[in-house]
Parts: sequence; C-alpha cells; structure tokens
Amino acid sequence: MTIALDRRLLVKAGAFGLAALSTPGLARILTARGFTHGVASGEPAANSVLLWTRYVGSGETRLRCELAEVQDFRKVAGGGEVIASPARDNCAKVVVGGLQPGKWYFYRFIAPDGTMSEVGRTRTLPVGAVERFGIGLFSCSNMPFGWFNAYAHAAAREDLDLVVHVGDYFYEYKQGEYPAHPMAGRVIEPANEIVSLADYRLRYASYRLDPDLRALHARFPMIAQWDDHEFANDAYKDGAENHQSETEGPWSVRKAAAEKAYREWMPVSDADWGSYEIGSLATLFRPETRVSSRMKQLDLGDAFKGQQDVAKALLAFRDGPWMAPDRTLMGQVQEDWLYKGFAASARAGTRWQILAQQIVMGSLKSPAALADFVPAGGDAKVRGALMAAAAAVKVGLPFNMDSWDGYPAARERLLKAAREADCNLVVLSGDSHNAWGNELSTGGVAAGVEYAGHSVTSPGYEAYLPGAGPQALAGAMRQANPGLVFTDVSRRGYVSLDVTPDQVRGTWHFMSTIAQRTTAGTDSTTLAVKWGERRFAKA
Repeated sequence: MTIALDRRLLVKAGAFGLAALSTPGLARILTARGFTHGVASGEPAANSVLLWTRYVGSGETRLRCELAEVQDFRKVAGGGEVIASPARDNCAKVVVGGLQPGKWYFYRFIAPDGTMSEVGRTRTLPVGAVERFGIGLFSCSNMPFGWFNAYAHAAAREDLDLVVHVGDYFYEYKQGEYPAHPMAGRVIEPANEIVSLADYRLRYASYRLDPDLRALHARFPMIAQWDDHEFANDAYKDGAENHQSETEGPWSVRKAAAEKAYREWMPVSDADWGSYEIGSLATLFRPETRVSSRMKQLDLGDAFKGQQDVAKALLAFRDGPWMAPDRTLMGQVQEDWLYKGFAASARAGTRWQILAQQIVMGSLKSPAALADFVPAGGDAKVRGALMAAAAAVKVGLPFNMDSWDGYPAARERLLKAAREADCNLVVLSGDSHNAWGNELSTGGVAAGVEYAGHSVTSPGYEAYLPGAGPQALAGAMRQANPGLVFTDVSRRGYVSLDVTPDQVRGTWHFMSTIAQRTTAGTDSTTLAVKWGERRFAKA
C-alpha cells in the first residue's frame, strides 16, 4: 500500500522518518544523501558542454566539477563550481567552456568533504570537415511497461557520439492506470497522477534510479526535448487531454511546475529551442512543437457530432478546420527562426539539416479495412475509432490529429521552406510508439526523409490490435500510404544514425523483449538516404 502524502512536503528529502515511508523505492529517494542520481551531460557545443548531477546535503552545497581527457584525471582540462540547492531539488547544472572541439572528456563532481560522483563521459561537437558522426534517437519510455533495454543496448556501443531524446521521457499517470498492471520491479513514484511540482520532481527521481537510463546519461551527451507526457497527455499551449482544471487546478500552474522540474532534472539549458553545428557535416535543429505555441488538437469525433450526412460533415471538416492556414505547432517566431536556420545552414554548405522533434511528420492515413483487424468480440471502442478513421480516409483525412497530420498547413510551410533553401532534410521523431520510415514531399517534389522512432517501452499497435498479425498490419499501412517505405508496429527499441557527407544510414534496433532486463537477441532494419536525393535509396 502507498500512503497519500502531500508531495509539497516532500521537496526537502528526509522530512519524514522511515516509519512514514510506504515503499522501499520512496524511502530510498527521500533518505538518500550525497550524490544520489549519477551524472549527465547535454547541450554540447564545439568548446563547451553542460554537466549535471544531484547532491543532497544539509542545505546548499558548493560542488566542484572536473573534466579530463583521461579517466584518471591526472591532468584536468577544465571545470567549474556550482551550487546544489534544495530550491532546485538539489540538482546542479554547470556549463564548462574552454574545451577543445570534437573531443571526448571524462568528468566528475566533488563535494566539500571530498566525496566524488561517479565518472561520466561526454563529447564536444567537431568543427570543419567531419568524416562521420553517430546519433542515437530515443522516445517514449514508460517504466511500468518494461525494462529500458534500449538504453542499455545503446550505452554499450562505441559508435555513437551523441544521443537525442525527443520526449515522453516519463509518463504522468498514476500507478495502475497506464499500464493497468505494472511489470514487477518497475514501480513508479509517486502513486498518484503527477500534478504538483513535488510530484514531477519525485517522478524524475524515481525514473533516474533506473540503472540503464543512468548508464546512457553517463556515457553520452544528450540533446533532449519534452513531449506531452512530461506535462500531461496530448498537451497544447492552453491545456491537455489529461488535465481537469476543476479538480487539478489551473493548467498554467501545472505547466509551470512540469517545466521547472524538467529544467532541474534534465541536462538542458533554459532555451525552448536551439540548433547545434556538427562541423560542416550537419546542423541539428531542436524545435519545440508541444506546449509553447501549439494550437489545440482537432478531434475527428467533433465532425460527426449531431450530423446526419457523415460524408458531408467530413468534407466540411477537411476544408475548414483541418486545412486552416493559421493552424500552428510552433508559432510565428519559432517558424521564422527555423526557416532562417534552414537557409543559413544550406547556404554555408553544411551537408545535412537534421530536424530532431517530437511528433511524426509523414502523412499516415488509415487502411480502409483496418477495423477488420479487431476480432469479433474485441474492443468496441477501438473498433469504433478505426471505423471512423476508415470513413475519414475516404475524403483524404489522416487518423492522428496529434501529429503533424493534424496541422497540414504548418507541415507544408516547413517542407516548402526546407526545399526552397535546398536543404538535405532528415527528420527525427518519436511519440507514436511505432517505427516509420517516411519520404516527405511538398508539391509533388521530394523534400526529405523521416526516421520516426519506436518507443523504448510504451506499447504500439500490438497492444490495441492483439489479434492482428504484425506483418499483415504493416503491409496494409504501407499500401495505404505511398510515402511510407518501412514500418514496424509491434516491437520496442531505438534508432541509430550513421551520418557521413555522402549519406545518412538510419537503423531501427528492435529489442527481443522488455519483460526481462537483457540486451540479447536484438534485430534491426536499415534505410539510407544519399546526399542530394531526399528519398530513401533503393536496396
């Protein structure tokens, strides 16, 4: 049993004695002292990197950090000082400058009493000509669904230089909601749905005890962006599907709490968006498409309500709200920044423009017979939703209004800007829990490709259509979507990218299981795009 505590009272660890703690996990979090959650790094540049740790002392504690090119730290290459403060949940971040470009560094933090954190490894970005650069792509890690084997598999690699996490780093639901039956050994804290600042902090503290997530953070610098579940499901600028103001208070308060905890616990700056130069090889753009400017998602169900002529209603929905030119995910200021960045990167002769963002960009329409994959006596709600999607596709409407498909005018502006700038665009995304290899076009002209990553643990189509054969379902999706070159709708994992001047090779890695902690028995699929072609290369 987990007792219901006012999480505001838990901000200061150790405020309660062990007798007041209901679970070993909660006790471990609240009574820990010293360096409690390892180390992490992020936001690399050519001569600097951001370093993170957490240290719980008796109050504010001044920490010293050191970087060195060798792990014994006999010759310190740089460092600095930072305060770990209870006001920031005892998290500490410092940007260390004066570093050499394109170098690996080891780093550690040292407390006033001489105790040391674990040693992490990080890397600055290169300058000039770059022969090769490796990137890992992750999203959607719901701990109660299973083990973070994707993190462990990537952490053991020697060919990655940087990892990118495009969101759903954790999920906001209460214990026993999603999933209904958590996997043994994968219990999250707090037990309630997270709403307050203390809730969000405790959920991060719970996740960051996972050894494989800690290993990934300690091994590579990370560029991270939030998605909706760092706030609440299907979030947008003014609310979220999983936020009820009547019982949970103003959305603005919850959103501010979620953002503050994210800034504290993640190795990120305070900038909502940014870009990173990987020498002359690539510019990596990190936009924000979720909470700063996103308009509320459209709902296909609204088009049906009170309508006798369904086809007429769908046409009106398509030509009206769905196609509205002012619908935006990023807002005008951010769109201007991104499109100018595209142009500047291409004009400078940078080979690739990589857009690492949260949600699937490729157009994905439902197969007309998708509802047939629900067996007789199956989930009526799922079948009804699929039947609605099948009706929508007849007038050219997609099924997921939370992705770029729900904002077609905004997508067209982005792809047109990339094409006019002569970009070699590679889009990275997550959110959907399934793997998609999409070719992107504007006005019938190839504009780039998308590596849409599957999830670390969160379930995909296999959970909602358990009777459907994965191969048959994948085939039906490809047949219904000419731009879809590859999909996998049943397995979990991550994507790695091998970037060279001549091509980008992206590989979806599939874990054999998430039910046990292991990295054995993985499978993979690779697609490549050659420079200048903006389509996946023929096998």
